[in-house]
Amino acid sequence: MKTLRILAVVLTIMAFQNVQAQQNDDWPNFKKYREANAALGQPAANEQRVVFMGNSITEGWINHSPEFFKGRPYINRGIGGQTTPQMLVRFRADVVALKPKVVVLLCGINDIAGNTGPSTLEMIQDNIASMTEIAMANNIKVVLSSVLPAYDFPWRPNMVPAPKVIALNKWIKAYAASKKAIYLDYFSAMVDERMGMKSIYHNDEVHPNKLGYSVMEPLAEQAIKAALKK
Repeated sequence: MKTLRILAVVLTIMAFQNVQAQQNDDWPNFKKYREANAALGQPAANEQRVVFMGNSITEGWINHSPEFFKGRPYINRGIGGQTTPQMLVRFRADVVALKPKVVVLLCGINDIAGNTGPSTLEMIQDNIASMTEIAMANNIKVVLSSVLPAYDFPWRPNMVPAPKVIALNKWIKAYAASKKAIYLDYFSAMVDERMGMKSIYHNDEVHPNKLGYSVMEPLAEQAIKAALKK
């Protein structure tokens, strides 16, 4: 188990370095899903398409638990390392243009880590609000996910993210209520006494393992059903 955790941390750091190099060429990473979006086409009649928008936690979901997406109208548009300004820039291309019924937005942890530079909670909130308003203006139901617990960042240690995660989640929950969106609370189901993620759900303090995703999946399904009923 210890070897597995060390390997996971090394891979996380390498992935972050690769993301940093990629950003110089295509900052929002439009090319990641350009061909897939074109091939996807418009939803079929009565299709209740759902787009999962996020960072590596969303992207990694389809790798650790592909069965969750198989046979469902779920489209994964996560990109590792991304922050909310990057997601906002690509939101029309990777969400609105796909004409989903629902978007499940999971973001904010990389902003707290400073992946694209220093970011205040207010900056993160503004970007989440902008994506929500764009979705709603296009008749897309919105599920706003809590940020997952994080005790430390392997690629940027000693930043003490937990208090910011808690504060951001408090705002997301209140904002979701004010916009009549659905709040999806992963945090409460996965947090430990340190205000980090329970060790059984991760290998590197940030990214869920398969067991972690198994906790998230029924919560996501419930939130999607609630959104579709609105």
